[in-house]
Amino acid sequence: MTPRAVVKAWVGAFNARDLDRLAALYHEEAINHQVVTDPVIGRAAIIAMLTREFATATMHCVPENLFEDGEWAILEWHDPTGLRGCGFFHVIDGLIEFQRGYWDRLSFEQGQAQASKV
Repeated sequence: MTPRAVVKAWVGAFNARDLDRLAALYHEEAINHQVVTDPVIGRAAIIAMLTREFATATMHCVPENLFEDGEWAILEWHDPTGLRGCGFFHVIDGLIEFQRGYWDRLSFEQGQAQASKV
């Protein structure tokens, strides 16, 4: 799969909260670095992180732009609460080797607080 196709598959699996499909998209030694936290290293650790996050937060990724350049895909996104962000995915042989996400933790926490009041 191309980097663009991998990220499209990632968005679908993320929005479905399908941990098995997400795991299948990451290299065994992948690194996920969301800039508001320390890097998470290894597929199992990434899936454990996502498991915790799905259990504690309502998250949905609405793609705005998806670009591909060589082995990289760049995803600009928002969620229904108004949170916006950007993710960089380094994809080699159809698997995510490295992922970095930029988003604002305060906006995320405010959106979660609003969502819990509904």
